[in-house]
Amino acid sequence: MNTLNSQFVPAQLKAEILSEALPFIQKFHGKTIVIKYGGNAMTEERLQRAFARDVVLLKLVGMNPVIVHGGGPQIGDALRRVGKQSEFIQGMRVTDAETMEVVEWVLGGQVQGDLVTLINSFGGQAVGLTGKDGGLIRAKKLKLQDIHDPTVFYDVGQVGEIESINPAVVKALQDDAFIPVISPIGVGDDELSYNINADVVAGKMAETLKAEKLVMLTNTPGVLDKEGNLITGLTSQEIDALFADGTISGGMYPKISSALQAARNGVKAVHIIDGRVDHCLLLEILTPQGVGTMIKG
Repeated sequence: MNTLNSQFVPAQLKAEILSEALPFIQKFHGKTIVIKYGGNAMTEERLQRAFARDVVLLKLVGMNPVIVHGGGPQIGDALRRVGKQSEFIQGMRVTDAETMEVVEWVLGGQVQGDLVTLINSFGGQAVGLTGKDGGLIRAKKLKLQDIHDPTVFYDVGQVGEIESINPAVVKALQDDAFIPVISPIGVGDDELSYNINADVVAGKMAETLKAEKLVMLTNTPGVLDKEGNLITGLTSQEIDALFADGTISGGMYPKISSALQAARNGVKAVHIIDGRVDHCLLLEILTPQGVGTMIKG
């Protein structure tokens, strides 16, 4: 979706649009908004730039954005370059020791570095973190339970589940007007690094920080029914039914599970939005229309 060229928008209309954002700016001033950054928004240059500008604007009007980024396509490309084939079980990447090395340099290096640089180029003050920094994310090896048979577990290698989050370093950065950019890598008591699903990290980070909103960017308009129609609002009971009948599966499974858990554990609003739309963050946060699915606990 292309952005309407601003030179064709009358000045009066621009002023009205800005004025309509005022109540949302007032409502969310000083509030923490955790954003899961992924999908097309992080692979297409136009969308990358729009996202970075949105984040800087949210910070400048008094909100506290915290970004948790993914990097699945970039990891897949890097693995192919070293001759490894990606394997997934229930949306989780199987991660042996060699794959984990690739994950660390792609997420904690390339992807994080590019995003930090881009945000800073628009006047923000972004700082990159992994779960290792400041003891941010403690993790342990994930025992992946089959979604249909609870007696079956899968070994997915150095994939972790979160044991705890220490938000001190994130809060310190927020207090000094920085924008934290977090790579979803945790560390265990065994001193191993663990690849953690970015949706899971974003959800748990939102809970821990008592965020006002959790916004998750995806490559669809939101949650779709079996006919491909957008579901604008979901309750926990409705989500359980969509899991049961297979409407929600694959890579969407950890995303919806994390969103639902966050909504049940105190995050006031959880939104799954279309990251292919220019300035989707501003549309979701600063306008009454919204651009995706809202999940309630």
